[in-house]
Amino acid sequence: MLTAPQFSPAGLDSVRRRIVTAAALAGRDPAGIRLVAVSKQQPAAAIRAACAAGQLEFGENYVQEAEPKVAELRELPITWHFIGRLQANKTRDVAASFDWVHSVDRERIAARLAEQRPQDRAPLKVLLQVRLGHEPGRGGIDAGSLPALAESVSGMRRLELRGLMCMPEPATDEAAQRAPFRRLRELLLDLNRCGHRLDTLSMGMSGDLEAAIAEGATIVRVGTAVFGTRS
Repeated sequence: MLTAPQFSPAGLDSVRRRIVTAAALAGRDPAGIRLVAVSKQQPAAAIRAACAAGQLEFGENYVQEAEPKVAELRELPITWHFIGRLQANKTRDVAASFDWVHSVDRERIAARLAEQRPQDRAPLKVLLQVRLGHEPGRGGIDAGSLPALAESVSGMRRLELRGLMCMPEPATDEAAQRAPFRRLRELLLDLNRCGHRLDTLSMGMSGDLEAAIAEGATIVRVGTAVFGTRS
């Protein structure tokens, strides 16, 4: 059962200010950094309130939880991002309901998404999730296998390969936070040197979005700092 709405505009405003400040310190235009509010365990009412405050991009981790919210809020101009681990038996639902998928790490999953994307929807925007270290319980492809997967996915109809995503282990030291984000940026540049035209780095959450922005994040995924602590 989902909790009562926890959203308050103050939390969203604080995150927006953090993004602007981090962008300025990195010499970047904050307009090039998109905030995806992670609405896992938040009811539709909380998402609706965030929309009223101008937040229109939301990330969900679980298909079964997300689908009723997507249906209930269908009249709102929301861009939905699937950011959780994706099982093969859930690809049809994700292909039908979401605009972005951040967590593609297997050719089989990508192929199913491509096959199941409805013809009346725009191509599904996908990111390849990369495992950059010891990240227990999280998906992701090893960096060495990334070029082959990128080549395969880029040729799939009904998919639009946009970039890379990572979920490194939490760190409190700034240098430790920045290292995996720098590595992901380098991997994206390597792919572009091989002929890809990727423009998206999804990295950084409530505790390390500044480090991610310093290393080139174009999407930050923030839940707790926007909605409050989950029950």
